[in-house]
Amino acid sequence: MTVCKRCVMDDSNDPDIRFDEDGFCNYCRDYIKNLPSSNYYEFLRVISNIKKAGKNKKYDCLLGVSGGVDSSYVAYLAKKYGLRTLLFSFDNGWNTEVAKNNIKNIVDSTGFDIFEYIVDFDEFMDLQLSMLKASVINVEMVTDHAITACLYKVAKDGNIKYILSGINYETEAIMPQSWGHRWNDLPNILDIHRKFGKIPLKTYPTLSLWKRVYYHLFKQVKLVPLLNYMDYNKEKAKQIIKKAFGWEDYGFKHYESLWTKFYQAYILHIKFHVDKRRAHLSCLICSGQLTRTEALCQLEKPIYPLDELKRDKAIILSKLGLSEQQFEKYMQQPIKQHKDYDSDELLYRVLKCLRR
Repeated sequence: MTVCKRCVMDDSNDPDIRFDEDGFCNYCRDYIKNLPSSNYYEFLRVISNIKKAGKNKKYDCLLGVSGGVDSSYVAYLAKKYGLRTLLFSFDNGWNTEVAKNNIKNIVDSTGFDIFEYIVDFDEFMDLQLSMLKASVINVEMVTDHAITACLYKVAKDGNIKYILSGINYETEAIMPQSWGHRWNDLPNILDIHRKFGKIPLKTYPTLSLWKRVYYHLFKQVKLVPLLNYMDYNKEKAKQIIKKAFGWEDYGFKHYESLWTKFYQAYILHIKFHVDKRRAHLSCLICSGQLTRTEALCQLEKPIYPLDELKRDKAIILSKLGLSEQQFEKYMQQPIKQHKDYDSDELLYRVLKCLRR
């Protein structure tokens, strides 16, 4: 196994990684090459545009909050710079108590209104089970898709032109394509559920590529990755939101959701031999927020402590209505590619070219 000499990406399960003569991988080279420079004046210009678009309206912008670091920090910035913000939370039955408390504290501290979307649990669990049965790598795409579909609909219904996002380059730019599949492939989700699901999808929020084009071109709804306009330091952000909101840490990236934690630390790791920690830690190394030595020390720790795994697995299997034997059957099934099912990949590529 070859490990990058600058970050901690390796070639153990990534067909697209390449190393140069110095032992540096293509991911960290591209990261450093494309790292956006912070521009406070551009940041202020964006804030000003958001306020202008919200003039004479109830809200300037919409922000999805999960209780995680990134969205919580964006909520802090929105309050600090006087944006009249509508918060949005998505409850798919897997939010941890820490995440719920973090969201509540944000609402209490900012005074922002919040719109909470609660899924039909039986329907959503059936969809998640379908992804497991399909044996594809990105079982999380059903959550990401639904969240984004809801955000755009709430923005349209509320005549809100700007959706703030916690997506950021500095801590998220490194992620091999082979480790997932794009969340906006609606035909992929529907075909998998058609083949493996049992409960009709009557309430599941959907967002086709054409509908997204409609939102962007005709409703002028824009997604704003606010953190890309500044030097975003995750540890500093944590200290700020702890002081501002009484924010509580939940461990590792995206572990504010019990299902996401189990998916990343167990399903991905055991079945697909993917350790997402490498990508997240490599971002922190390249952005100067962590040393390579510190990252390697973190990787030596168990990805899922056994006591936590035993507890979390029991909760998850119970909620999904699966026995240990049934779950292991799905884990042992041959891996399938998302392209083995219906997809709008060709349309996506065409629209992407047109956008460029």
